[in-house]
Amino acid sequence: MPSLVEIAREWGRIGCTGFGGPPAHISMLRDLCLRRRGWLSEEQFERAVAAVQVLPGPASTQLAIYCAWRLRGNAGALVGGVCFIAPGLVAILALSALLFTGSPPSLVLGAAAGAAAAVAAVAVRSGLDIALPMLARSPHARLSIIVYGLLGGLAAALTGPWLVLVLLGCGAIELARRTTRGGELRRLALAPPSLASLLGPRAPGTLRGAGAPVAAAASTGGTAALVWTAVKVGALSFGGGFVIIPLMQSDAVSTYHWMTSAQFANAVALGQLTPGPVLQTVAAVGFAAGGLGGGLLAALVAFTPSFAFVMLGAEGFERRLDRPRMLAFLAGAAPAAAGAIIGVAVPLAGDLKETWQLVVLAGAAVLLLAMRGRILTTMLLAALAGTVVALFGGPLPG
Repeated sequence: MPSLVEIAREWGRIGCTGFGGPPAHISMLRDLCLRRRGWLSEEQFERAVAAVQVLPGPASTQLAIYCAWRLRGNAGALVGGVCFIAPGLVAILALSALLFTGSPPSLVLGAAAGAAAAVAAVAVRSGLDIALPMLARSPHARLSIIVYGLLGGLAAALTGPWLVLVLLGCGAIELARRTTRGGELRRLALAPPSLASLLGPRAPGTLRGAGAPVAAAASTGGTAALVWTAVKVGALSFGGGFVIIPLMQSDAVSTYHWMTSAQFANAVALGQLTPGPVLQTVAAVGFAAGGLGGGLLAALVAFTPSFAFVMLGAEGFERRLDRPRMLAFLAGAAPAAAGAIIGVAVPLAGDLKETWQLVVLAGAAVLLLAMRGRILTTMLLAALAGTVVALFGGPLPG
């Protein structure tokens, strides 16, 4: 088994070179833990992948933490998780300081505006990548998947702050639909699985009802609002990392006015262009809300549930995730989350202010949706287009 120093080195290497989102991260972890080092068996790794896919939060981050936990327990989980997250977090905070303070160079603004123009197409691609396999795996449930997806998409496009309730509501509805008379599911139909149910009896009492006080305090704005936003994206982002975008957008732009719509699109672009989990976008929002301290706080709060799921409940969370109650809830929440990812493309595209950005968006849509190009490559090309516009004195969004 590896030492903690070796875990720090190897997980840090993945954190530094892990461009391309969860598929790239999972592939790199498989190569490290199975093929090169033989630390885990194929069965252990595949079981872990299946488990994190149905947990809320960033799947590849939870997988990195879980693999390290398998090797060296909680100490390994903490070291591996931090080293996986830290490189991208440092990068996104540095870029946030460049973009959101002072007067950044026009070439930097152009690159950010170009990359931001492609984000709506990335959202549609990411949502379809989640939704289409659901439809293929469950042909008997296609109607309900489509309905939940439409509800999530409409909520992301139109209702903003209520998206979390829509995701939880879709999960609760599906849970109720699958109940059987006199069974356990019927008694619990309207009680969606909580963080405590995932962690099991080892969950601290403070986690079993902590959400309500934080949500209430958030209504006053300030630090509590930032914490609540980070809690939502860290513990309620069913369906993959990109669902954090609709969960954050309303708070960051419309409710608390931490950033403009253009700045928010830039923050999303930074999350795509830096290595590591997409969830790190929350650090850019936190930076805009409260400087470096806000960025670090938002990241700490958002990533804490991922560590908690593994360090407090890894011994039994795979078993608990097989329970019909959990699977039924996720059968409703996950399609709604996929729909929300697609739906957020509407406000993201609507916020584009310059004609050339619409042209970049159209090109990105062709590359990603018609030609199935790589997201990172498309974002880099979009950033290059924005840099060229700035170089020739073209208009940049304010």
